[in-house]
Amino acid sequence: MASPSHPSDRTLAAILPRLGRLSIELPSWGFADTGTRFGKFLQDAAALSLDDKLDDAAEVHRVTGCCPQVAVHVLWDVPEGGASALANAAAQRGLRIGSINPNVFQDQCYKHGSVSNEDPSIRRRAINHLLESVRLGQAVGSRTLALWFADGTNYPGQGSMIRRKRWFTEALAEVHAAMPAGMTMLVEYKPFEPAFYHTDIADWGMACALARRAGPQAKVLVDTGHHLPGQNIEHIVAFLADEGMLGGFHFNDRHYADDDLTTGSIDPYRVFRIFVAIAEAERALGHDLPIDYMIDQSHNLKPKIEAMVQTVTTVQELFAKALLVDLDALDEARRRRDIVAAEECLKHAFATDVRAVLAAWRESRSLPADPLAAHRSSGYESRAAAARLPRKRASGGSYA
Repeated sequence: MASPSHPSDRTLAAILPRLGRLSIELPSWGFADTGTRFGKFLQDAAALSLDDKLDDAAEVHRVTGCCPQVAVHVLWDVPEGGASALANAAAQRGLRIGSINPNVFQDQCYKHGSVSNEDPSIRRRAINHLLESVRLGQAVGSRTLALWFADGTNYPGQGSMIRRKRWFTEALAEVHAAMPAGMTMLVEYKPFEPAFYHTDIADWGMACALARRAGPQAKVLVDTGHHLPGQNIEHIVAFLADEGMLGGFHFNDRHYADDDLTTGSIDPYRVFRIFVAIAEAERALGHDLPIDYMIDQSHNLKPKIEAMVQTVTTVQELFAKALLVDLDALDEARRRRDIVAAEECLKHAFATDVRAVLAAWRESRSLPADPLAAHRSSGYESRAAAARLPRKRASGGSYA
């Protein structure tokens, strides 16, 4: 077995092609000023407009080379020119539009829910927005409709859980029927927040059941921050992958709840174990899983682009470590019922320092060996701040 610090050339030759096929989607909203329910801490260089967001995404792609797609929120990111203007704005920067994210949680009418609202006119308004999002995705060439709902209740008795479930089933089936061939519906789940008594799609089982009822183009979206403490996420991933229902990830990290921290900043070993589950599933299938790897995080304190670059490079490192797991040795240890040897297969790969290997690999692809250092030395942050701060002050923002 190769040293944990120096994987063999043969092993590297086997994993680098798979690593090269790893594409990570960036969230447009992750580049704008964001905050908590208590307020925002504003950043001079944070994006104000769609053009700003796409410029920032292009900078991340420039230094990492693996982020050609940008997820958009329909209410926040569609310019006056509509779909063609959106697609052209991305293409001008060497990007393309990734997942389409409808917004049925922001408007006041959704105070008591969207597709599970007791008011049929509000349910219809929400469904119509989802249908409009399908059409927008088709127009910009997106192949993913990513659905997250804030629907739920805060108090016992507030709503009928059975009726709400049935309304969800009907709504997703209608939207699925309107999707073109080649588009995937991703159904996301979350145990709580903003609803605190019950959330209509609270866990992966509910999301899976609703996706199956919707139709064959619907899968489950796993947000790594949307789980209760102690949840075994890699078990969920393995189960969904084997069922053919794993459609995508929203990567972030958490300590308490949906903290939206940079991936791997709290528990990198958990992210590694998720990737090991994927590597095992892909070996069993003999091909890459059709998964959308997406980032969903908003940073109040870290500079936006630096946080994105951190997450992208961390995902690459942990993915590479997972690919280094000797799955044959792992299976042999399992056959012998040697629990210690099996765990050591994982610990050995996780302990391997892949940073030098990845630096050389990036240089071989005409990319910066250190993406974060390349961004910092480029002066992009200061140029963006100089261009955007006057616009922010003119718009009435609270900037010192």
